[in-house]
Amino acid sequence: MPDIPPNLTWERAAPPEATGPGPWIEIAFGESQGADDGDAPVYIRETSAPDNVVTTNRRKWDAFVLGVRAGEFDHFVEGLEA
Repeated sequence: MPDIPPNLTWERAAPPEATGPGPWIEIAFGESQGADDGDAPVYIRETSAPDNVVTTNRRKWDAFVLGVRAGEFDHFVEGLEA
């Protein structure tokens, strides 16, 4: 497991009007070597288990976000209420 920098700024993926402890997903972007650093680390955790951190890189994170925006994962939530 890679070392997790202690000074990360975690961003919570929750609606602005959300209250309570969640659980919510949090994302933190690690240090990069420039604007086009696709290998820069991205850290993901859940508020209910903050010590359990998944690490990927910026290139993969950006591809995931674009896929979400394009609806590529909508089938995972079919039938769920908004």
